[in-house]
Amino acid sequence: MTKALIIATDGFEQSELFGPRQALLDAGVEVTLASPARDPIQGMEHDKKGDTITPDALITDVSVDGYDALVIPGGVANPDTLRMNAQAIKLVRDFLFAKKPVAAICHGPWLLAEAEVLEGRTVTGWPSIRTDLKHAGAIVVDQEVVVDDNLITSRKPDDIPAFNRELLAKLGVEAKQTA
Repeated sequence: MTKALIIATDGFEQSELFGPRQALLDAGVEVTLASPARDPIQGMEHDKKGDTITPDALITDVSVDGYDALVIPGGVANPDTLRMNAQAIKLVRDFLFAKKPVAAICHGPWLLAEAEVLEGRTVTGWPSIRTDLKHAGAIVVDQEVVVDDNLITSRKPDDIPAFNRELLAKLGVEAKQTA
């Protein structure tokens, strides 16, 4: 069975976690949500509190070996907090070096910059982090989704359908067809 790991903490953009998670589940992918703590994490709908979700695992208890892809939702606080987590940074590096898909949306690519894995890679992200991505050595473009080898990036919640499409394609699984 195909398995995906999502890493997130408080302040994740609600649609950027729940949307890809549901698309993966609908495609038959087993999904694990890992966070620095086991307590429910708080989603945001832009600047307002959204839903919470309880992580399945601790970031310290997961590794690249157990999963086929890594998903990093955005939200301002989520990747900013994860940038300070050594295991989150290690996971990003491990997935990319193992040539497994890493999909980051909106502010999520901030974690890629922190992991120092963007040199020469073409990516996109939320406009306010694009300078950081450039400083990390990335070639930054303004497109709804960018696929550079095993790295998938998108700019914002409106890009979730394209983001999900490319993530599922990289995993070789079919999107659920709606009537």
